Amino acid sequence: MLSRREWLFLTALFVVSLPAVTARLYSSDEVQYFSYLRSLWFDHDVSFENEYQYFFDHQIAQTPDFHTTFLELDTAAHRRINYGTIGGAILWSPFYAVGDASARVMRAAGRDVAVDGYSQPYISAVAYGSAFYGFATIVLSIMAARRLAGGHAVGSGIAIWLGTPLLFYMYIAPPFSHACSAFAVALFVTVWLHVRETWSVRGAAALGLAGALMAMVREQDIFFALGPVLDFALALITGQGKAPAARASREVGEQWKMRDRVLAALAGCLAFALGYLPQLIAYQALNGRPRPSPLVMRKMFWHAPHALQVLADNEHGFFFWTPLAVLAVAGLILMTVAPASTEGESGTGVAPSDVRRIGWCMLLMTAAQVYVSGAVESWTVAGAFGQRRFVAVTILLVIGLATLRARIRGDAVQVAANVAIAICIWWNLALIAEFGTSMMDRQRLELRKNAYDAFVTLPRMAPRLMYRYFAERASFYKPAEPER
Repeated sequence: MLSRREWLFLTALFVVSLPAVTARLYSSDEVQYFSYLRSLWFDHDVSFENEYQYFFDHQIAQTPDFHTTFLELDTAAHRRINYGTIGGAILWSPFYAVGDASARVMRAAGRDVAVDGYSQPYISAVAYGSAFYGFATIVLSIMAARRLAGGHAVGSGIAIWLGTPLLFYMYIAPPFSHACSAFAVALFVTVWLHVRETWSVRGAAALGLAGALMAMVREQDIFFALGPVLDFALALITGQGKAPAARASREVGEQWKMRDRVLAALAGCLAFALGYLPQLIAYQALNGRPRPSPLVMRKMFWHAPHALQVLADNEHGFFFWTPLAVLAVAGLILMTVAPASTEGESGTGVAPSDVRRIGWCMLLMTAAQVYVSGAVESWTVAGAFGQRRFVAVTILLVIGLATLRARIRGDAVQVAANVAIAICIWWNLALIAEFGTSMMDRQRLELRKNAYDAFVTLPRMAPRLMYRYFAERASFYKPAEPER
């Protein structure tokens, strides 16, 4: 758990950062996820033609293929295509309700604000909602890291916050689904770490519901479920785990009964199925069948031909965009070789055998994301900031980095690790600046040029860029004036 001082510090840090949130939509992905929410809230359906037409007419979604894809093509149910999912709309809805109420109050007060689901209060609600879920991700990640690694949890959480693409999708482009995805995965992992102590029926049901939310935010995130599935299977094989009654009686050595195991598994599966029903109903209405658009499946190659490239390609690879992930993954590997002592690592109280098992499960979860990202035709995610599909692994990165820092011995090595972490954070911040100012090619990394600008050019420009970001933010995305 976090101390009161840590809660106050993290909350203050988040509140101070809120002016950095950019409340606007500009890409087709953002439009698709936002349209789910607007259509359900105002039209009570999943027919998106009016939303798409609005964003096209207002020159918000103006990519060359937007009109062709979203205003000309139809699904089998004769509705406009939407590749997004409903989970983001579910998570954003409390914030959208505040935006709706604000728009109505402002309108009643005589302000020229449309109560139509598109005006600024609604856009701002979604943007700040994503920022909140990104912050909640970091908090959940810090608590999980403290549980498994002991010290260095807060520092590692802040480092991952600043040193990975989560920062971009919290503040620069929050209407994407990635901050919500990171939160849903963090919630799922947090529930798993608690449920695995007993694998009770109630706990398994909670895990199933968390898994359903995770899959509804981004479908590929369902692959994170492989970790808890492996953990549960190993518990069945080894007979480890306490029966629900054993926790209250502190009888740690009691083995499960087969009935309890079966009931827990069934409860988890049933809860997942029930929790996922909103997405299936939406798919049925949208696509004429309870599954995603077949156009999505055409982009998949199940032998994952790009799995290595998605990590190590020097133009698009996750490890080059986000080198801090290398240190974090190294920490996850270290978890699998926890010292064979009777005490939890770093005073966590978690048995070393559990740390090892959790480490293997988390490596499997990470590998599954490498696999599914490498199976997509658009694996490069060219035009987006970083390997954005890996934002979902945020909680695993925090745990891995905290573990690495906890295992380091020797002052010199600790100093070297801290310097490396600082450089990785600056690299991420610099790439965000280069990306936002079009100083870099947004389609790919050019390592030599990017590095020169990051460590030579940008330090001289930093004060002016900071001023523009907070005082003239629109200058970053307004088209340049033509020369006369």
